[in-house]
Amino acid sequence: MRYFEDVAVGDTASFGHYRVDRDEAIDFARRYDPQPFHLSDEAAAQTHFGRLSASGWHTCAMTMAMVVEGIKERQEASLGSPGIDELRWLKPVYPGDTLTCHTEVIDTRASASRPEMGFIKTRITVSNQDAQPVLRFIATSMLATRPVE
Repeated sequence: MRYFEDVAVGDTASFGHYRVDRDEAIDFARRYDPQPFHLSDEAAAQTHFGRLSASGWHTCAMTMAMVVEGIKERQEASLGSPGIDELRWLKPVYPGDTLTCHTEVIDTRASASRPEMGFIKTRITVSNQDAQPVLRFIATSMLATRPVE
């Protein structure tokens, strides 16, 4: 298990490979972000996107799927997250793209009121198959401290 004490500023990781599926992108947009350029090739062709693009919120959801899988693979003692900062959609994401996460720990802080946890700030950058960053944000996560034996 990877605990709060095992994490250091400067730690990096790359993980995940999420292929953006056209039907999934349209279904997500239909339900949560029904803007024409997320729903129709014809409408998207008339915009700066030039073709159907995934919703930024869908990109966030795909990123979360990769992050959770990464937590499982690294066996992190995750206790969730109080939120994110500085969310930026940097480039459009298109059906057929393959996304990958890159992380860098930028701060760690033991909880002053909850000795069983610490806070980790991580810069998360999501790139497409051409290594172009498409999404970036700062995530704060809570990790359990190593149990006292």
